[in-house]
Amino acid sequence: MRLEIAPRRLRLRTPLTTAQGTIAERELLDVIVIAADGVAGAGEAAPLPSYDGVALAEVRDALEDCRDVLGDAEGLPRGMVAAACREAAVLPQAVAAVDLALWDLYGRRAGEPVWRLLGAEHGGRVAVNALLAAEDRAGAAAEAAAAVAAGFACVKLKVGIGDDGGRLAAVRAAVGADVAIRIDANGAWQAEQAGAQLRALAPSGVELCEEPSHGVAELRAVQAESEIPIAMDETSIAPGALDSGATPIVCLKLSRCGGISGLLDAAERARSAGSEVYLASTLDGPLGIAGALHVAALLEPSRPCGLATLSAFADLDVDPALAVVGGFMQVPTGPGLGVRA
Repeated sequence: MRLEIAPRRLRLRTPLTTAQGTIAERELLDVIVIAADGVAGAGEAAPLPSYDGVALAEVRDALEDCRDVLGDAEGLPRGMVAAACREAAVLPQAVAAVDLALWDLYGRRAGEPVWRLLGAEHGGRVAVNALLAAEDRAGAAAEAAAAVAAGFACVKLKVGIGDDGGRLAAVRAAVGADVAIRIDANGAWQAEQAGAQLRALAPSGVELCEEPSHGVAELRAVQAESEIPIAMDETSIAPGALDSGATPIVCLKLSRCGGISGLLDAAERARSAGSEVYLASTLDGPLGIAGALHVAALLEPSRPCGLATLSAFADLDVDPALAVVGGFMQVPTGPGLGVRA
């Protein structure tokens, strides 16, 4: 098998400010694995340095470590090839790119969508939330109202960035009582601060808060005193975190988990510990989003997933198979991942 790697830069329509900094663009690596029979599978590496501390250059180096492995892998089962690449690449963001490409390749060769190869009974639709980027009250309220008009039943906004209470109250007023609002602190607060912050925000009605603090013990302590359900996010990669049951909910990201295979393993571990699971994006490109949708077909998360992020990019021609309609995304039905990059 032959490996091809190409950089891609995507610019956000509106910079997204988080407690970890402002994101104005995304740098990805497009990965193609080409078999001897000419069948090719596509994947992507989507490290986000401000989120997971991994640089694009590190991921590229890790992908290069897979080149010889893939060169010797012709005719081997997908799982065996993926395991060898996982051992060679190590970095989950690099492993994710190869894993996606292999699932795509083997699915295309079989003429089947990945969700069917995974054992899901059907593809169907996945409920998704809208991500609000505006930092001011009026802008956030306008974005939220537009999202509800488009059919979204759940919106999400970043907190820990200033005027959290004012923006949240404005969004609640704009969407009414029946729309779920989730917040994401990206570890903005120390555990001893988080309780007071969440109590101040609770009157606006919050579905859940992602990662108010970093660390298993810290999240457990925050949940013990918060009426708002806590979702573990960044902390999920810490040793033993997924098995801890520290929070009732865990938000999983395909890139951080090492692709489709890693995402399934992480979900099984979290659920075995008693946590509910939903999926989200680290502002991934179309292949990462498609991969997560295929996994969602098997996991069937009960909460909306944070996968409706492709529209945030100003210069991306989104495949119609990844359109958001009425607050839902359709799991792709074509062979492999079923989408173009």
